[in-house]
Amino acid sequence: MIKLCPFYNLALSEGSDELRLSNGTGPCSGRVEVKHEEKWGTVCDGDWTIKDAEVVCKQLQCGYAVKALNRAPFGEGTGPTWLYRVDCHGDEPALWNCTHTGWGAFICPHYFDIGVICSGFSDLRLTGGDTSCSGHLKVKQEETWATVCFSHIDFKTASVICNELECGQAVDTLRGTHFGDRHELIWQEEFHCVGDETHLADCPRNLHQTNTCSHDAIVVCSGYGGYRLANGSTTCSGRVELLHGGTWGTLCDYLWDLSAANTLCHQIDCGVALLIPSGQSSGEGNGSVWNGTFSCQKNGSHLRDCPVRALGQDECPAGKEARVECSGCPGGRLVNGTTCSGIVEIRHGDTWGRLCHSHWNLQAASVLCHQLNCGYAKSIKMEGGFVDGNGPIWRDAFHCEGTESCLWDCAQVTLGNPTCSAKEVATVTCSGNPGLAESLRLSGGESRCDGRVEISLHGVWSRVLDDDWDIKDAHVVCRQLQCGTAEKAYYLPKSERGMGLVGLRSVQCSGNETQLMLCNTSHHQTVPMGVSEDIGVICSGSRLMRLVNGTNRCAGRVELYHHGIWGTICDDKWDLSDANVVCKQLGCGHAIKAFVSAHYGEGSGQIWLDDVNCTGAESDLWACPSRPWGQHNCQHKEDAGVLCRDFLALRLVNGSDCAGRVEVFYNGTWGSVCSNSMSQVTTATMCKHLGCGDGGGIEIDFKYGRGSGPTWLDHIECTEQHSSLWQCQSDPWNPRSCNNRAEETHITCIGNQKFISAFAECPNSTSCSDREKLRVMGGEDECSGRVEMWHQGSWGTICDDAWDMADANVVCRQLGCGSAVSALSEAAFGEGTGPIWLEKVHCKGTELSLWDCSSKPLFGKSCDHKEDAAVNCSGRPRRPATGSTRLSVPVIFCIILGTLLCLVLAILAGQIRRARAQQRGSKLSYDPFSEAVYEEIDYNLMREKQGSSKPKEQFYRADSDEENGPRATQETSPLPENALEDGYDDATEAPGPRDASLSEQNEQEIIGIPGESDRNKDAWTDWTPRNRTSEAERSSSPALEDTGYDDIEELGH
Repeated sequence: MIKLCPFYNLALSEGSDELRLSNGTGPCSGRVEVKHEEKWGTVCDGDWTIKDAEVVCKQLQCGYAVKALNRAPFGEGTGPTWLYRVDCHGDEPALWNCTHTGWGAFICPHYFDIGVICSGFSDLRLTGGDTSCSGHLKVKQEETWATVCFSHIDFKTASVICNELECGQAVDTLRGTHFGDRHELIWQEEFHCVGDETHLADCPRNLHQTNTCSHDAIVVCSGYGGYRLANGSTTCSGRVELLHGGTWGTLCDYLWDLSAANTLCHQIDCGVALLIPSGQSSGEGNGSVWNGTFSCQKNGSHLRDCPVRALGQDECPAGKEARVECSGCPGGRLVNGTTCSGIVEIRHGDTWGRLCHSHWNLQAASVLCHQLNCGYAKSIKMEGGFVDGNGPIWRDAFHCEGTESCLWDCAQVTLGNPTCSAKEVATVTCSGNPGLAESLRLSGGESRCDGRVEISLHGVWSRVLDDDWDIKDAHVVCRQLQCGTAEKAYYLPKSERGMGLVGLRSVQCSGNETQLMLCNTSHHQTVPMGVSEDIGVICSGSRLMRLVNGTNRCAGRVELYHHGIWGTICDDKWDLSDANVVCKQLGCGHAIKAFVSAHYGEGSGQIWLDDVNCTGAESDLWACPSRPWGQHNCQHKEDAGVLCRDFLALRLVNGSDCAGRVEVFYNGTWGSVCSNSMSQVTTATMCKHLGCGDGGGIEIDFKYGRGSGPTWLDHIECTEQHSSLWQCQSDPWNPRSCNNRAEETHITCIGNQKFISAFAECPNSTSCSDREKLRVMGGEDECSGRVEMWHQGSWGTICDDAWDMADANVVCRQLGCGSAVSALSEAAFGEGTGPIWLEKVHCKGTELSLWDCSSKPLFGKSCDHKEDAAVNCSGRPRRPATGSTRLSVPVIFCIILGTLLCLVLAILAGQIRRARAQQRGSKLSYDPFSEAVYEEIDYNLMREKQGSSKPKEQFYRADSDEENGPRATQETSPLPENALEDGYDDATEAPGPRDASLSEQNEQEIIGIPGESDRNKDAWTDWTPRNRTSEAERSSSPALEDTGYDDIEELGH
């Protein structure tokens, strides 16, 4: 016999008072009514909360509260208003034990009657199945398990049940056994779920009116409880494991392919699938083996939609264990187009949105294409087939170099960026994958158009070796990659040669082929190992520009990357029009100032351009008129620099380093920010940005004074994920953002700046090298251990995210420990203490210092000391002699004797020199070689004043030839004012008197042709020959009267 629950009129009394729910869809939902003094009445409350409803549900033994409702959701009641403004903690035994105004203390209109929806049951389970994720559905009512009828659920309800039990997706609902004469408690409500509810109790339901139930319900779930990757080199690579029925096991998939792997990478927030490793690269599992397949079609196309069955450990055939290597770059995708083209969307938190086009460029687009395994960006123009999307439009600007692995590795600036309409969103058309270009790449260079040649065969990137690599072969590579023409074909130095698989050897091209595979090539299987070497290419499309030595990417010394070398620009004719082209090209707005005379410090190496003369409308600096590449008449003290509008800085004024009125530097001017809608998180971000701790508060008494400049920003909103203020959302830049000065932001941070003193820059002294700011700890010696770096006054560790052999090689080289043997992760030498300074270090392996590698400063809690990076190096450190070494008596004796001998020799040398001077004076003789030099100079000076002249560069040796060798010692006595008229800075060494060509020239040819200059040089010194002359001789020499030179080097002998 079936026992039915008497749910039609559920009321519970305590003492003389009673509680019930009326007019609901079931016994555990309805209008709350209380019986007091033998009369039923209602409860009125304008602030009825889930805690209050929890007490009602618990008192009625109806499980837990699902919803707390007011304004008569179950209709208006009758009778008195017994309780008003009830305030419960949630643990009271009865509703009237909560705080309230008193029985019947307030007469309330019945349209304010409150109601509740209780779960009606406290738990649910599936029983009698093969696993915990399939079986008969039962719910727990009070302390008894009730069976649910098959007719009371549908497939959507089953989906909610499977989700709540963490059993994946619903696979099926089945009719159970016939009840017959079984004595069981039957749940009397029908569930009508939409399918997206979190819990079964959230679903709408109503009482089953027929009171009959022939069969119970069986629910079959896929058993999926989640995925993970095990035994990989990163958190986004390895052997695929899935959770089924509470147990982790290796996935055995007979149809595992790149498409399935790509789906998995997306699901676990690891970007896209790069390849499927073969063999036992991720080790063997030591637990269960689950058989499943991503390609099953029932109810979807994911593994979580398919039933999973357990296999024995030995039942999965070799090679069928699923493995994958994901990109590890989540948060970016293309929509409304194709796989590799469309509208750009990025994710902030859990919210996807389109990206504004205003700061989108090809470099950032290429990084996204690479991140999505779609090659490189061919275009960022809106295509006709792209359809507008939905959701927010993010205003982030990504400033990429083009070689980053992920878009989020690029410098990110959002603060103050303008708003966008739906017609102004970012798009990209990638070259696509697979395709011709995607089978080839250049790695390890400064851009995608220079570096080591690598080819993809069967999904694996391999080396290309050749012993006769030339410019014709290189032309084909550049053409295939759409990188222009080849500028250089080269062999890699031994330190940069690869160790991986070899894909091709002996490439022979005519130079006209469209792809490398059309040339005569040999595969590595058919050609034995020989003297072939790794090859590299520099294409014309590799040309880059950067600003160096500024504290921000939008200010600094201008440097160009050309022919594989970084070099500077001479400041001759350098003005605001030239600087405007630089700032615009770098996405930094317009130029505020064009700097000359190495304002941001002197560069080194090549000087690429001179006499640059832009109109300001050019898209690239190298499109401006100038001298040919590498031709100049300058030194590095003439390096050009710029300050752009988008150079940003943050400071606190009128207080201390960590307290004051907030000001930002923008458009060349300091200005205040407004405090409207500013949260504690935003304040903490400012403090963190300034190095003043992780928190702070807004001062409301305006004790740091009023500003006088613009008020640049308002409504700044930061989140805990933001590592700097520049990444936060805000209103667009506006010099009148605040309504009045009372809205200016004043903050006090909880910490103090750690890098105030110069001593904090070094661990043991006021000055140090990069070598002294790096160490390894916890290993056997100074060449193995946990990597630690000194920064902001303390030692800290490095997160192992993306830590690899290239990074380890740089560390070992910097420590003087040879090359890296292994790059270790997960605190292999123990967990460190203190801060974790860096994450996602990305070295090419050729840098001299870890500080030269790209990386991200670590903010927040994305890494802990369980992920400290470590190295094992091949060499042993060179240990300097310690101060405790004792000197033996014989050594001390030798030092004393040596000192005495040097003293005697010095006295003898002085006497000999004095005797020779007297002899010269008596014979009126002097050094003929030195005299010949001075006569030659005087002769040439006179001749130039009388005759024609030659250009300056004929006698000026450029930096490109000498690489800025040592200069002559400069004297302190100044030249006359008219010495600056010519505008030239330096003269190189003049040849000796044996140079016949020089002896026929006049003085004017050596000095150079006087001419106009766009500005005066700011550095000049006197010229003094090696052999001293008298003051009279120097003052009367025509060579010093009007040279126009700043510096004249020593003359050669």
